[in-house]
Amino acid sequence: MALTDTKAGIRNEAGIAAVLGILKQAFGERFQTGESFRAQHAHTTTYIPAQLPDGVVFAETSADVQTVVKACAEHKVPVIAFGTGSSLEGQVNAPQGGISIDFSRMNRVLEVNAEDLDCTVEPGVTREQLNTYLRDTGLFFPIDPGANASIGGMASTRASGTNAVRYGTMKDNVLAVTAVTANGEEIRTARRARKSSAGYDLTRLFVGAEGTLGVLTSVTLRLQGIPQKIAGGTCAFPNVKAACDAVIMTIQMGVPVARIELLDAVQMRACNRYSGLTYDERPTLFLEFHGTDETVALQSAQFAEIASECGGGEFLWTSNLEERNKLWKARHDAYWASRALAPELAALSTDVCVPISKLAECVAATQADIEEHGLLAPIVGHAGDGNFHVLVLFDDKTPEGIAVVEAFVARLNGRALAMEGTCTGEHGIGQGKMSFLEQELGGAVDLMRQVKQALDPDAIFNPGKIFHSHRKMEYCQDLGLPPA
Repeated sequence: MALTDTKAGIRNEAGIAAVLGILKQAFGERFQTGESFRAQHAHTTTYIPAQLPDGVVFAETSADVQTVVKACAEHKVPVIAFGTGSSLEGQVNAPQGGISIDFSRMNRVLEVNAEDLDCTVEPGVTREQLNTYLRDTGLFFPIDPGANASIGGMASTRASGTNAVRYGTMKDNVLAVTAVTANGEEIRTARRARKSSAGYDLTRLFVGAEGTLGVLTSVTLRLQGIPQKIAGGTCAFPNVKAACDAVIMTIQMGVPVARIELLDAVQMRACNRYSGLTYDERPTLFLEFHGTDETVALQSAQFAEIASECGGGEFLWTSNLEERNKLWKARHDAYWASRALAPELAALSTDVCVPISKLAECVAATQADIEEHGLLAPIVGHAGDGNFHVLVLFDDKTPEGIAVVEAFVARLNGRALAMEGTCTGEHGIGQGKMSFLEQELGGAVDLMRQVKQALDPDAIFNPGKIFHSHRKMEYCQDLGLPPA
């Protein structure tokens, strides 16, 4: 699985040396080559080993980005965009070395069009920063992947999260982007209109490309009105199947739930310990409803009936802001709560997504797999759209420990694909899921390679991610290097 795809690639040493000199002269102290800076821009929040870039540019304008890309393109040196580093599949690694562009200083909200419910931001703006900025307008940006990720990173990985069941994912909420392409030119993919039939949908091409086709310099987003009333609550179930059945029935009956999250018994135990809660340690759904006083009360009553029919306990809900925040903070801290179950172990966070009708079957089979192989692996999911995550805690110091967890992930992905699902609902491919992408899409991956070749002929944008390029041999010859 992942480790077979994270080997160091071929380095263009002469090109890298030339670019280091160019960028040092152009950016001064905003260009860093110290090991601590480089290590901070290659870390991953899973077990995939870090692969450091050769230098880090702290960009402040789109002109800075163009300067970096032009220099790297001229000398055929990799460029890796860096937002907050919260990606989970090695997306920010530099397997061939190269230059990391840090967008933390490109964090300005450029424009808010409240009447049109949209805004344009620089890629370094984080989702929490954006919603704080928007608060007085009565609007908010609904995509919530849990981590305080950057908007550029969320667009690049086609992120979603807890609100996706109602508000969709990043692909549904990005109206346009500007991006610097391989020739150093900044292009704009669309205007602010809510629909368009003007040529190819380049916006969707860049959303989810994981920085392999160009570097985003701004993102135009759809916004939503802050609901008049928000209520949230929990409901425990005797087993995961019963909880999943309640989710399926809720969606199929058209109850407009905003969030519906599944936590299994192990995850509930972890959350209780980590967040100081006293919930039943049984499979539990966390829910949230958005609307008016009347609609929120009606939706909550509808769900309570569904939960009862599926064998669930009492649906405990509240509209109190402090209580809701405590509930969702516990949910967002699920990763750290799980790590605390066995802090001496490494963690691999993986996700799959299946059609909603297959959710119960897939989760139940995954739990059986976990039990059969004696793994410690809490499950948490954005159950309303069939997406769930497994955090496997394991010993990464031995080949045997790594082999066990990689075999589990392979079975999980195979299970999801057999159910007409996908190998990743929101983490993206990066380095960790390349082989599963091939299994999922087959010949379509070759078409992706052709797109990559057309837009990035020298493979400078985030190489070694999503798929391996067929151009490696030709690239080696161009540089006068031995074949890989």
